[in-house]
Amino acid sequence: MQLIKNGSEINFDKNTIITIGTFDGVHIGHQKILNQLIEDSRNKKYRSVLITFDPHPREIVGRGPTKLLTTLEERIEILSTFDLDYVYIINFTYEFSRLHYYDFYREYIHDKIGVKEVIVGYDHMFGRDREATFEQLKELANKFDFKVKRIKPVSVDGQIVSSSKIREIIFRGDVCLAEKYLGRFYSVKGLVVEGDGRGKLLGFPTANIQPLSDKKLIPAEGVYFVKIKLQNKFYYGMLNIGVRPTFEIERKKVIEVNIFNFEGEIYSNEVDLYFLRRLRSEIKFNSKEELIEQLKKDKLQCEKYIKEINKN
Repeated sequence: MQLIKNGSEINFDKNTIITIGTFDGVHIGHQKILNQLIEDSRNKKYRSVLITFDPHPREIVGRGPTKLLTTLEERIEILSTFDLDYVYIINFTYEFSRLHYYDFYREYIHDKIGVKEVIVGYDHMFGRDREATFEQLKELANKFDFKVKRIKPVSVDGQIVSSSKIREIIFRGDVCLAEKYLGRFYSVKGLVVEGDGRGKLLGFPTANIQPLSDKKLIPAEGVYFVKIKLQNKFYYGMLNIGVRPTFEIERKKVIEVNIFNFEGEIYSNEVDLYFLRRLRSEIKFNSKEELIEQLKKDKLQCEKYIKEINKN
């Protein structure tokens, strides 16, 4: 897969199949589009091009910063697992957002890249203020001599999969349902930073995690069973997101993870956190001893899940 950030880096070739979208999360609905793109490209011996945008269009024409399921780096990492020829990232500016949909297709697609077919999702809208729908895309296809294909939506438990739906699910902490929509565990990349050492005093030493991107959507406050990638090795653990109400007065939200079967100093290491299950909400306990007893129960629950995983 070749990554392109400037249209001049890609040669014109009429024998090209294109898909266009933000693809935040690269969820199972997106994956259906990508698999169709790759299948058609292989069968027709055309090249495949995915066009996406950064920053997220909502940041420019919406209500400001948008919490993302995948940062640009994560999106690229996931897309690299597909057999795509090119991923073209367009810098989404306000000026670009005012471009008429006809001019976008003429300048970026027809004149610059070349196209024989465009594949889009069932709800694809594009152009200035999302003014164009599949009907306008068919008109462009007639004008510029290419074919169009619209992919049907993918549903889970009767609900159509979408990035906005997954954001709602993760925001409320239902990481198991999010896994079904994404086709993988929801994950957050972070940096291990220094904490106050309270977890160690409780008998559950924790690593405090600072997300690498402030644009990343963090799941709801609570305790989670997680998998951790650290120094190219995988560990299980339990993670808390919240304000630690039993002790804290400032109510500053923190992410801290107790890594099972691990010892050592890991400050400044990067970690990948994979959210497997939500165990419970964050609770304010009456005493340190009550908290310790609950943490023991949480760990036993995690160990039960680990045994189930190992059986499979």
